[in-house]
Amino acid sequence: MATPRTVAFYTLGCKLNYSETSSIARLFEDAGYGVAEFEQGADVYVINTCSVTDFADRKCRKVVRQALRTSSHAFVVVIGCYAQLKPEEIANIPGVDLVLGAAEKFRILDFIDDLSKAPGKGMVHAGEVREARTFTDAFSFGDRTRSFLKVQDGCNYKCSFCTIPQARGASRSDKVENVVANARKIAEMGVKEIVLTGVNIGDFGNGTEVIEGTAPKKEALFIDLIHELDQVQEISRFRISSIEPNLCTDEVIAFVAQSQRFAPHFHMPLQSGNDKQLRQMRRRYTRDLYVQRVAKIKELMPHACIGVDVIVGFPGETKEDFLETYRFIQDLEVSYLHVFTYSERANTPAAEMEGVVPVGERRERNDMLTILSEKKRRQFYEKHLGELRPVLFEVHKDQQLMAGFTDNYIKIETPIVPELLNTIQAVDLQKIGASGDVLAELGALVGC
Repeated sequence: MATPRTVAFYTLGCKLNYSETSSIARLFEDAGYGVAEFEQGADVYVINTCSVTDFADRKCRKVVRQALRTSSHAFVVVIGCYAQLKPEEIANIPGVDLVLGAAEKFRILDFIDDLSKAPGKGMVHAGEVREARTFTDAFSFGDRTRSFLKVQDGCNYKCSFCTIPQARGASRSDKVENVVANARKIAEMGVKEIVLTGVNIGDFGNGTEVIEGTAPKKEALFIDLIHELDQVQEISRFRISSIEPNLCTDEVIAFVAQSQRFAPHFHMPLQSGNDKQLRQMRRRYTRDLYVQRVAKIKELMPHACIGVDVIVGFPGETKEDFLETYRFIQDLEVSYLHVFTYSERANTPAAEMEGVVPVGERRERNDMLTILSEKKRRQFYEKHLGELRPVLFEVHKDQQLMAGFTDNYIKIETPIVPELLNTIQAVDLQKIGASGDVLAELGALVGC
């Protein structure tokens, strides 16, 4: 086909996907393509998929239809986790022209010229996931004030509910010096905050060097990486996106506590608050270890924000098991929850387990924990009212306000002052706003 003029992107799922979409967009720009907004229409649509839940699969189909309604003659390319897990299924979606797997997606331009808009099944280039052995760096850049910087990919854990190792392959990492170079490159673009992303970033260091016929060499640990990034003075603030409790060591916590650049904000997946489910999930910690991690964070950083991932309705989770989880989280000094309703994923051990929880009960449990999350967040916000905290300002979604997050992840809003956008200012947190109990209104600006 002739080289198209424009390309548009749609990203589903995690921050890691957003960083990769942004890097793939830069590949297209370097090749002479114009990047268009999804709703404007384009010659090529690239859909970067997630497959954590069934909803993500259905969303992919919906986005394909949206793209073709906007540009009926566009070429549609699907990449990402869903593309690796179910390439033939995606190829049969009407309108999909090309499906690329984990090892092929960063070579997308190599495949574009082979596309021809013809009815029938799309072309598939999705090899075995074990072929995804090398690390490809990526970072996001757009109109926001922060960038998601990919430092690690893949996972060696074998959690019984998870398809990510099947979709992204074994754990592998960037090199410290390249991460630092990318951080400086991001700073040159005017970005003030970097969020470190990956599938299992606490496992940083695995697969940094692959030598034919030998096991990947581990050159550095996560603690080494954050030590080096803390020296990048051009970046005002780093955040750790999510880190496993067993890898969020006392050493990592102590370092963040004394750091000038790493935000006092941890997101640690819990998944269940009782040890029976944790064993069935094949998690690598007990609830006691989780308690220890939270206690250490709060001992060194009483103001720190702690986010928690939880799965409800896992096979075998009785009402009593769920209530144990509920009470466990209720007693923890954490700040908010991300609650996921368990959904069966093909080719995972959990999908074959007994004790299936009815879907209605799963939803009820999700609702209960979502309400608890709202209470936890409000309690956390109220605890810090009256304090002065630094906020990185960006445009609010309604374009009439500024919004931003404090260092410890309290969201604020205030009337827009254009010259303050993409700057960090100390603000007085005065009250919980009328916009909802998870938004704090800005009090008074008190200087940089």
